[in-house]
Amino acid sequence: MSEQPVIGSLALVLHAHLPWVRHSDHDRFLEEYWLFEAVAECYLPLLRLIRGWDRDGVDWRLSLGITPTLAAMWADPLLRFRTQRYLAERRDLARMECERTVLIPELQAVARFHGEFYDQVWDEWEACGGNLPGAFAAWAKSGRLELLAGPATHPVLPLLAIEPGSLRAQLRLGLREHERQFGHRPLGLWLPECAWSPALEPYLMAEGVRHTVVETHGLLNGSPPAPSAIFLPVRSPEGITVFGRDPLSARQVWSRQGGYPGDPRYREFHRDLSDEAEWESVSWFLPGAGVRYPSGLKYHRVTGGGVDKLLYDRSKALQAVGEHAAHFLSQRQDQLRQARAGLTRTPVLVAPYDAELFGHWWFEGPEFLDGVMRQASRFGIGPQTLSGAASDSARSWVSQPAESSWGAGGYLGVWLDPSNADLQPRLRSAGARMVSVARAAITASESGDSNGGCLGDWARKAGRELLMAQASDWPFLIRMGTARAYARRRVEGHLRAFDDLAKAVLSANGNHLGSERESCWPGDGFPEPDLGGWWSAEDGRL
Repeated sequence: MSEQPVIGSLALVLHAHLPWVRHSDHDRFLEEYWLFEAVAECYLPLLRLIRGWDRDGVDWRLSLGITPTLAAMWADPLLRFRTQRYLAERRDLARMECERTVLIPELQAVARFHGEFYDQVWDEWEACGGNLPGAFAAWAKSGRLELLAGPATHPVLPLLAIEPGSLRAQLRLGLREHERQFGHRPLGLWLPECAWSPALEPYLMAEGVRHTVVETHGLLNGSPPAPSAIFLPVRSPEGITVFGRDPLSARQVWSRQGGYPGDPRYREFHRDLSDEAEWESVSWFLPGAGVRYPSGLKYHRVTGGGVDKLLYDRSKALQAVGEHAAHFLSQRQDQLRQARAGLTRTPVLVAPYDAELFGHWWFEGPEFLDGVMRQASRFGIGPQTLSGAASDSARSWVSQPAESSWGAGGYLGVWLDPSNADLQPRLRSAGARMVSVARAAITASESGDSNGGCLGDWARKAGRELLMAQASDWPFLIRMGTARAYARRRVEGHLRAFDDLAKAVLSANGNHLGSERESCWPGDGFPEPDLGGWWSAEDGRL
């Protein structure tokens, strides 16, 4: 198929996020493996794709949201060392598997593929010197990669709207950290969980945010509804360009019934070498504590719904990728043609996804992205960034997007579920208390109190613990039953630490800081927030 006249734009948006999972008091900690897996299977393969597009002259554009917690983990020296150790161990494991399967050719073919895969990942790690923030920042300078900022610890922002100090602190620290890590302050911000409320608008505007993405019904139920539906962004009353997620492209990738990743030719996610091998042969590369955590080597394909699985065949998987990339673009072509007939401007489809879907949950996902980007022009589709698509937003329909999120049910039910319902009142109370903590520390400093410096240090640490507790990940994991105990311990630990520090500041007495404080869940490595103008500013309700 030759190149077609451009009929519309496709803005692929990847949201890269993991919660802060640094545990320096353990040599191996299970939850840190979330980071190591994502680096190996998602972030380094994405860098390899970008380098290939640039090398081959592909007309590519991509928006990538990187949360401050993830960027901080990328940059942390201890986690960088442990990530490199993980990558080296996976290369060693793949080589051992090639030796073990020498008399079973069909197994050895899969083992050799994994060896080649981890060699490529290692090469990409060495090419960027293990410096992922620097690598993505360098590509952002080309203008083809747009990096989106995020609030400090990925909270559900509408739940903070009644605590302006916490909302300001999350936004300001997040934007400050993005600028520190990537060298620029972006106009675009990823809303955690795509959660929007009109109450957020003045705070986003005040921090320089000028465009973002909401869930489909946020635009469709806007006031007044936009006649262009989700095919063009709207401009909020105060001037933020708001894009809506395309539901069809979301379903084709995300759906458990009929989504591309469920094709029987793709690699099976849930069946791993560590589930089947002798414990003595795999325990050396696992987190420990007798846990058979996934090794990253998987011999089987999806096959079907039963327990019997055929061996993975890389050539068949790549055949499926080609078919699905072409189908995806064909469907977008049909949508854009229909939309263009009723619009006076060139339509744009926005397709946002969790970045970790591509490579981790869906192992062939990076190859799918590669196929979409390389073939888009043949379908008359121009890849675009959100910034590029927002460039003529002055002509956009003015509408106030409705409250919405991309969580189950479309609103905030996941984070207000009976399983985690106790958390929000406690977080609100801590947020209100943090205002008093900040004021007390600032007053002590301005008055020349000899304890002012110490109180300021404790107040900033209290602020960090509060920000950590506000992460959307903990109630989500509790609600979903995934790592529930860990999530509960994390949020409880941060709230306990906050309480200790708040008591110390408000009583101006450090005797309250004892062993509890030292044993709380660590926030070391993640930056502490400022106090002035964040929690300490006067709000009308105070």
